[in-house]
Amino acid sequence: MDIIETAKGFLMQPVQAFQKARRIELGDAIKYFIILLIINAILTVIVDLIMGSAILSAINQTMGQFGMGEIFLVETIGVVIGAIVLVIVSLIMVFIIGGWLHLFVYLLGGRKGYLETVKALIFGSTPYMLIGWIPLIGIILGGIWSLILSILGIRELHQISTGRAAGAVILAAIIIVIIIALIAAWFIISLVSIEPVMMT
Repeated sequence: MDIIETAKGFLMQPVQAFQKARRIELGDAIKYFIILLIINAILTVIVDLIMGSAILSAINQTMGQFGMGEIFLVETIGVVIGAIVLVIVSLIMVFIIGGWLHLFVYLLGGRKGYLETVKALIFGSTPYMLIGWIPLIGIILGGIWSLILSILGIRELHQISTGRAAGAVILAAIIIVIIIALIAAWFIISLVSIEPVMMT
């Protein structure tokens, strides 16, 4: 599988690319995803280091030399370790999110299997992985573009309607938001309801 041509296909002609993806094995899809994750991580590290050094430079000018070399070294190590962890966690999360999403895909008629849902997420993430490292714009544009591609991917790989594919994604997202809101509300209520202990 040619990584560049595959990425180009998902960016320029996603429907045809997803139709071709029906024949792509999961192992090849995972290799593709890992390569995109590494590219994204490297570009993110570069941007973070540039932004971090600019901030440290500004601090250095206002406060003088105050161990800035050590701070930059620690920041660099932290960013690199963070990027490695991000790659590993993203690889694990695509399967967890794929499982959650597949529940709703299945409920709405998708019967091609869990792995097709995972492939839809992997290939759908192409725009985000390629431009998500750009501060703010990349995250928003890449995120929306990837969401749309994931819906198209579910539609094509499960051979269901666009409405059902979008419905599965929306239901999965809404229920997660509701669960998070309920947990947050429970946490806030439990904090508020704790009576302070009076010291005598």
